[in-house]
Amino acid sequence: MIKTEICDILGIKYPIIQGGMAWVSDAELAAAVSEAGGLGIIAAGNAPADWVEQEIIKAKKLTNKPFGVNIMLLSPYVDDVVDVVVKHNVRVITTGAGSPGKYMDKFKSIDAKVIPVVASVALAKRMESAGVDAVIAEGMESGGHIGELTTMALVPQVVDAVKIPVIAAGGIADGRGLVAAFALGAKGVQMGTRFVASEECTIAQAYKEAIVKAKDRDTVVTGRPTGHPVRILKNKLAREFLKLENSGATVEELEKFGEGRLRLAAREGDVVNGSVMAGQISGLIKDIKPVKDIIEGIVKEANEVLKNISGFFEG
Repeated sequence: MIKTEICDILGIKYPIIQGGMAWVSDAELAAAVSEAGGLGIIAAGNAPADWVEQEIIKAKKLTNKPFGVNIMLLSPYVDDVVDVVVKHNVRVITTGAGSPGKYMDKFKSIDAKVIPVVASVALAKRMESAGVDAVIAEGMESGGHIGELTTMALVPQVVDAVKIPVIAAGGIADGRGLVAAFALGAKGVQMGTRFVASEECTIAQAYKEAIVKAKDRDTVVTGRPTGHPVRILKNKLAREFLKLENSGATVEELEKFGEGRLRLAAREGDVVNGSVMAGQISGLIKDIKPVKDIIEGIVKEANEVLKNISGFFEG
């Protein structure tokens, strides 16, 4: 069995965490991942606190295993969302877009494990100083909002820089990726795109099929001029967005053009004009299947890879 200290810290069977993806990571997906032995995550995104509360309540009805909530610290509802997760004793909190330092006392009052997503060594160090329990080092291969460093470069540098456990994210979708993360010093992985292409994910079928159809070079990064680059699948929106960027459009114009596009793709199924956030690993994903099969397949493959590596050195 593949087990690390992350499993003990979070109370899970496998060191596999589902990414917190706005408009994607709801109670159904989170509960399915937790039931399969990983850690499911509900993404608060920019949603109001009452929606987050409903999803937490729903997840607790679907599973009695640990799950978490991802809090976007730039959300206009962040204070209320924090109060909701504390009220419902959510024991794992992942965060993005800032430092959770302001809320650490509240999180620790319910003994929650706090795990921020980081894209640099400096931020990882700052999070460790703030008293978090682990960090998710996310490379630019991932879908959605990204940093500048690749997973291969970022993870070992973060591992060397902090004493708390590091979870690798970005470009991981199978057992080989899990073993590679271990080789870089990570104690677990976070995956987003692979779980999007699952039966339990409640987004539009067209979004899932777009990922399955994608090839290795079918993602592009948009929004660099805004300071918040986003990796999405190539489509009409991507072409128009990049054209606007090259024409010298202002940050305000770009942000207005992109407003509501993720929901358009994820919930309405418009994968032509919507923002289909997905990682570079999309080209490796060839099917849509149950979460349980995804996780068990990854663990089985990882064990086989580890055996092969062991045999290589013994030989």
